[in-house]
Formats: sequence, structure tokens, C-alpha cells
Amino acid sequence: MEKGLSSITTSSSKEGLPLTPHSNFKTASTDDDLAHILFNIKSSKTSAVINYGASWCRVCSEILPAFHRLSNNFPKLSFVYADIDECPETTQHIRYTPTFQFFRDGEKVDEMYGAGEERLRDRVWLHS
Repeated sequence: MEKGLSSITTSSSKEGLPLTPHSNFKTASTDDDLAHILFNIKSSKTSAVINYGASWCRVCSEILPAFHRLSNNFPKLSFVYADIDECPETTQHIRYTPTFQFFRDGEKVDEMYGAGEERLRDRVWLHS
């Protein structure tokens, strides 16, 4: 593992979430982690969905297990969770939590505000 990336996890570090059998779920716990993940998404032209949330956000906590389950159902997509309080510099553009950003071929192609498991699943399916 590269120096400085020890806090990027491929399994769930959030309480109450099961470990994922896929390596397509990552948690960014610092600005450097998120910057590195974003760079990799853009340079490798990966399809990805990023969930920007916060520990104090009730709706974020409610949708996070569903987001995690979706990573198991869509193994070809990269799933990233970033807490806006843990990554304040790289998430300063985020105005609402949760915010989901969708990337295809390394470019942001869509954004969704708020939660709703069915709505999120449909949007992930659309971008898979």
C-alpha cells in the first residue's frame, strides 16, 4: 500500500455495516484519501458513485447501509463514502447531505441530493 493511504479502507469501517466481499467499496477518511480516490477515478476513467454524508446526518445514516448493499449488487462500479467533516477541504463544494455524485469514464455525469433507497438503486442502475 502506498504511503499515506493507510486510512482508505476497502471494507466497511462504519459501525453496523457488514464487510463487503468486493473491493469496490471504499471509505475516504481524510482529504488526502478523497483527493487520491478522485484522481484515480478521473485518471483510470472508472465508473463510480460517491456518497457524501456526515455522521450527524440522520438521513445519511439511514441510506448508508443501502449504499453499501448496492456495492455488492454492482461489482463493476466503484462505491465511495466520504464524510464531509473528515474531508472538509475536498468536500467544501457539497451543500446538502447526502449528496451522490456519479462518474462515468472519469467524468461526473450526474448528481443526486437526498435519500430514498429505491431512487438511489434506480440511479445506480442507470449509471452501471
